[in-house]
Amino acid sequence: MNPDTRRPSLHVTALSLGAGAAARLSGWSAICPAGLSLIVDEEGDLKTGLLRVLAGETAADAGTVRWNDADNRAWPPAQYKDALFWRDPRAPWPEVSPAHWAQDLAARHPRWSAADWQAHGQGLGLTEHLHKEMFRLSAGSRRKVLLAAALASGAPLTLIDEPEAALDWASIRYLRAALADEAARSAKAGRVIVVAHHEPMPGVPWAQVLRLP
Repeated sequence: MNPDTRRPSLHVTALSLGAGAAARLSGWSAICPAGLSLIVDEEGDLKTGLLRVLAGETAADAGTVRWNDADNRAWPPAQYKDALFWRDPRAPWPEVSPAHWAQDLAARHPRWSAADWQAHGQGLGLTEHLHKEMFRLSAGSRRKVLLAAALASGAPLTLIDEPEAALDWASIRYLRAALADEAARSAKAGRVIVVAHHEPMPGVPWAQVLRLP
C-alpha cells in the first residue's frame, strides 16, 4: 500500500529493547496520530534506540511497529524510506554541503518544500553556512541543518532526536515556534512527527507527551 493513499498512523505494540531482567524497555505501546508527539526520556539512554527501531533501522527484541497498518519490517526498503525522514544526529555526515544534501533530499521526498528549507535555514542562522562542507560546520550548525531538513521534508513519518542539543537559545526559541506552526499543519495534512528529548519542550502544542519508564 502506498503511504500517501491513506491517513498515516504509527502503532507501536508491546515493544521491548533488551530481554528478561536486563530489558531497557519492556512491553511499551503507543499510537502516534497525525501531528506532533513528544517522547520524553529523562535518563536519555532509551530514546535513540527506540527511534532507530521506529525507523526500521534496527529490530526490537519483541513487539511490533506498524506504519499504515503494515509492519515496518515488511515494507520494501525504498518505499518505507520515501515515507520516512530519519537521521541519527550522531552518525557521520557526508562530505557535502547542506545545499547539496538538500538537493538529494528533495529528490527523495515528494513533499519537500524548498520554501520551508530556506525559511528554517534563515530562522536557525544557517544562511551563510549552506555552501560549506558539513565537516566545516560546528556540531550545533549540523544539528540545525538536520532540523531544517526534517521540517522541510514533508515526510509522512518524521523522527527527530534531541532537537535542542547543541543549539543556542535564539535557535531554541525559533525551533519551538517552528514546531508550534508545524503542529497545526501536520494534523491537517496527516503527517506524523515524533520528537524525542530528555525533557519536556514548552510552548509546543503536542498531540501527546509519552514518557519512557
